[in-house]
Amino acid sequence: MLHSKSIKWLIVALMCVFVSACVSTQKANKSVSNKEKAALNLKMGGRYLEMNMLETAKEKIELAISLDSKNAKAYNTLGVLYERLNQYDMAGKQYKKAMRLDEENASILNNYGRFLCEKEDYQAGIALLKKAIIMPFNHRKWFAYTNIGRCELGKGDLAAAERNFRQALQDNKNYSPALSEMQKISYKAKKYMSARAFLERYLAVTRHSAETLWYAVQTERALGNKAMSEKYREQLLMSFPSSKESEQVKTAIR
Repeated sequence: MLHSKSIKWLIVALMCVFVSACVSTQKANKSVSNKEKAALNLKMGGRYLEMNMLETAKEKIELAISLDSKNAKAYNTLGVLYERLNQYDMAGKQYKKAMRLDEENASILNNYGRFLCEKEDYQAGIALLKKAIIMPFNHRKWFAYTNIGRCELGKGDLAAAERNFRQALQDNKNYSPALSEMQKISYKAKKYMSARAFLERYLAVTRHSAETLWYAVQTERALGNKAMSEKYREQLLMSFPSSKESEQVKTAIR
């Protein structure tokens, strides 16, 4: 058993350790700059955004901006978040702020270009996306090519859309959004075997969406494969019962 004197010395020693730890922590906190804190909060905000925890994501991203008001990536991410919230005017404002701070950032150019095309400002949107493609440090050009393809679809230029989707797949053969778009284009062009092939490539890298299942139903029906068409139909109804695609196959003549 420890004597009272020993206990006092032990308490003093523990207090010294605690005080030292507190001092060390305070020094460590002081050594972390606001920019570093902003980067950390932005990273957390991006993770919450991926998890669709939008309120928490917004708090973290706005904290990042309060710590570093010149952080273009933070405004870019906040733009994406406002799009998720269907607050499109606010989203556009954030993208503009991000552009003003860093007009050479491929991610910002890609997001804002896509956003403009979705608002039917195709000329401005495509211009930004083409600029993103030629950025020297853009190693993911397939994002911009796919978004240009979707812009061209919005304009009604199917040939230009297909060229861009194929270019995206040339850069990344497993990019599922471009594969999905090529499935649709092939089906609409009555190239049913091609549509099936693009779907197979799509499923090699990700799972069905309601849209890919709907096109699979129609493709197999066009090919005369009633059993496979019905299988896809049942999968669509089971996996996405509330989707508009499910409603369409419910009312379609079988």
